[in-house]
Amino acid sequence: MRRDALRRERKGQGSVAVHEAQAYKDPGTPEEQSRRTFLANATLAVGGVIGLVLTVPLVGSLIPESLLSPDKSAGGVWADLPKDQFAMVTSKAGTPIKITFDFKYADGYFPPADDEQFVWGVKLTPEQVAGFEAKRPDLFAGGPADKVAYPAVDKAGFVIFSSICPHLGCRFNWNQDATRFICPCHGSQFGPEGNKLAGPAPRGLDPLPFRDKDGQAQVTWIQYKSGEPDRVIVAYS
Repeated sequence: MRRDALRRERKGQGSVAVHEAQAYKDPGTPEEQSRRTFLANATLAVGGVIGLVLTVPLVGSLIPESLLSPDKSAGGVWADLPKDQFAMVTSKAGTPIKITFDFKYADGYFPPADDEQFVWGVKLTPEQVAGFEAKRPDLFAGGPADKVAYPAVDKAGFVIFSSICPHLGCRFNWNQDATRFICPCHGSQFGPEGNKLAGPAPRGLDPLPFRDKDGQAQVTWIQYKSGEPDRVIVAYS
């Protein structure tokens, strides 16, 4: 009798399990199905809106301001150029002089750090100043993406060129014998005014903001994107 009781109990439990399993398979009435579908879609929609609200400011904070506002010429800081090196620029009109300087590099995610760069300074002769615009149509006759938002040459005839080749970002040098800038990486060549003479570079050299502040020559370091004919600002100093 005890065995029969156990069999009946197990059979009853099996029936309950089957019934519960079948209950899970029951899709319910059309009204219940519509309600579940609505709640699921509403949950997904609310989650998407919340994700979008959180993502937009997060992504925006990761994009440098220079890319959001590439025409903002006051995006960098002014760095002093060593007076002894700049004096050589003044004394050797028409000849590019390498100028090495230090500045504070500010990144939005790290404390300001010291950085060292070099530029090429040229004191243009009156003839070079007169012909500068004709030799550098990319700075004057091109579209808005070509021009810079500051004077390429100051009133005294000084121009400061970035040392980064606009082809692929190598550092070019001045070859006095050839009277031109030559990039050692892929052979791009530029005249004293920064005009492209030969090679794969898509544009001429990039001039940088320059000023004389109470007798102190200053420059703003700007890094432009390489490999493109347009001047796209990647970072300020």
